[in-house]
Formats: sequence, C-alpha cells, structure tokens
Amino acid sequence: MADEDLDAIVARTPDNILYLTNYWCMKGYDAVVFPREGDPTLIALEPQMADAERTSWTPDIRSFAGYDPRDPRPPTDRALDKCLAVLDERGLGRRVGLELSQGVQAIDRMVGEPTVFSQPWFDAFKGGSGEVVDASGLLARARMIKTDQEIERMRLAQELATLGLEHVREHLVPGMRCSEVGAMFEGFVHSTGIGYKGKVEMARAFTLVWSGPGIRTFTATGDRPVYEHEPTLLEIWVCADGYWTDLTKNFCPGELDARYDRLLDMLLGVYHEAVSFAADGAPLSELDLMIRAGLAKGGYPGQPSHPVAHGVGARAHEPPFAHQAAEGNMQTGMVLAIEPGAYWQEGGGLRLEDNYLITDEGAERLGTFRDDFRVS
Repeated sequence: MADEDLDAIVARTPDNILYLTNYWCMKGYDAVVFPREGDPTLIALEPQMADAERTSWTPDIRSFAGYDPRDPRPPTDRALDKCLAVLDERGLGRRVGLELSQGVQAIDRMVGEPTVFSQPWFDAFKGGSGEVVDASGLLARARMIKTDQEIERMRLAQELATLGLEHVREHLVPGMRCSEVGAMFEGFVHSTGIGYKGKVEMARAFTLVWSGPGIRTFTATGDRPVYEHEPTLLEIWVCADGYWTDLTKNFCPGELDARYDRLLDMLLGVYHEAVSFAADGAPLSELDLMIRAGLAKGGYPGQPSHPVAHGVGARAHEPPFAHQAAEGNMQTGMVLAIEPGAYWQEGGGLRLEDNYLITDEGAERLGTFRDDFRVS
C-alpha cells in the first residue's frame, strides 16, 4: 500500500474480506476499510455480528441493518454509508483503492449466492476531493503468497477431499449415474466437513463428473452411466472456511482399457516433469510451455483447452496463472494447481490435478490421494 501510495483499501468481495479480516460473511453485503496504518474497520451485517466479533482480527466492527424501517434502500447502501463515514472519520480519503477490475462476483459463506455490486456503489467513492484507484492487482499480488493459517485451511480442505474420494472409491459401481457420484462426494464432504477436527465451521464441495466417452471439458455433469473398464473423472472443488482446493481424480471399476493405460502413462510423465520443475524462481510461462510441449510429444498437440496451472487460495482459481504470456516467477508460499489433460475428439480422455505449495526446495504436494488410479 505504501508503494502504491494508498491511504486505505475498501474491499467488499467476500474472499478479500476474509483475507483481510478473517471474517467470512454470509450474504456478501459486508465491507472492510483497511488502512495503511492501524486496525481495519469491518462493516458487518447486524445478524452476523456474533460471528464477526468471534472470528475477525480487528476490534473495530460496525454493524448495519439488513432491514431498516426508516430506510427503504437495500442493505448494501447502508454498508456503503458506513464505509464513507469511516474514511471521513479517520481521514483516509486522500487516495483510496477499490476492487475496480476484480470480478464483481465472489463466493460468500452461503457458497452459491454471490452478491453483485453495480457501478453506483463504486462511483460513490468519487464524490470527495480524494482519488480513487484500482487496488485489485495489489490484493491479488498479496494473496499469491500464503500465510501459515491459509495453508492450514487448505490442508483441511485437502483432507476432506481425500476422505470424500475414498468414500467414492468404496461405493462406485458400474451403471451408477454420474450425477449420483457427484452427489455422493458432495454430500459426504458437507456432512463430514462441518465440525471436522473441531476446526472447520463450513465445508462444501462441488463436482463435475464424467465417465468414459462422456469425459469432455467444459460440460456439465449428466446422467450417463459409470463405465466398467473406462475412467470416471471427478473434477472437484472443496472449500473449508473460505479456502479451497482444486483437484481432478479418476476411478475405474474393473481393469482399465489399454487405450487409457497408454494415455495415463503419458500424462503421468508430463505431470511429474511439471511438478519437478515447480520451485521458487521458476518462470510461470515455462511451466505452461513445458506441459503443452510434453502433451504434443505424446500425440496431443494443442491440448488441453483449459489452463494447465493456476493459483488456489481464497478462490479455487486465482492468480498467478501459468500461461505463456505470464510475467514473473513462482515464489515460495504460492499454491499452484497443476493439471495436464488430454482428450479425444469423439469423447473420453484424462486429467491429473493436485495442489502444490512452492517452497525453497521445490513443490510440496498438499493432497494425498493417488493419481495413478490403477494402483489400489
């Protein structure tokens, strides 16, 4: 903030509020005024004050009403009034950073009902004599490097993902519908995760499930059956108290078809080479080039259509992104999802994905569930 000459940041996306205050809001109406010096001021929805007081790092918490019979406006306007008042009260209005270029939707604690903020909310900060600038990049750069507390939450999300995957492996049978598999995984994580180890308050899982010829990127889970000698692929996201893991794992009930044996051997080679490359100081662009070159050598030029590496944290997909135009290097403290995949035009294919903490010594895998699903 000093480098960018900011007096304060006003953040309203739930993931940035969580990052800056440790408070994960329920509805997405809340905000935080985060000054360069001193405690932040959390603006919290009145029914959630107990949660805010229990979890937030700051003692300065100010509530606003979800409904006020004297004020016909929506609650976001009352939160905005509080933000402007705090900036004025604390003399922080000279140069203020807002999330002007960050996506206007983010996941709140309800995990499925994101709140959208429209342009007038941002324009309200331009009424004074100060300057409003975009702080999205600053927040993204700060969030790339994870703290010990963030890593702990991500490890808990990984543990829950592993338990859910073991549950699926135990109960998966040919003929089961892909939608049943997704529901089985999601329900298990939700029921097991809430209260897990006395540390997790809210845990949710989301899946895309495809099997055999139904394996196609960017398609929804359907009612296709699980095939006996072909993979069933689970693209999964698990959230533990606002922090995520992003994984892709595969299962096969029965002996794997020889075509998939060959594809899996090729993918494992590309995957392990990429993981070995991931370390402090390694160029992000080179990771993408390496993975795609390996896939081309294996007979899959131009694949995959999805990203092959990206950051994970308070969102399942967040900076840094390892594309070929990416600037900068991996740094100790980043967490990257590495996910090479190769697919057949007629349907079918495989993806491998896990999350890795970049350290001075290399890449530490946060998950424990196997990638070679031929091994029991």
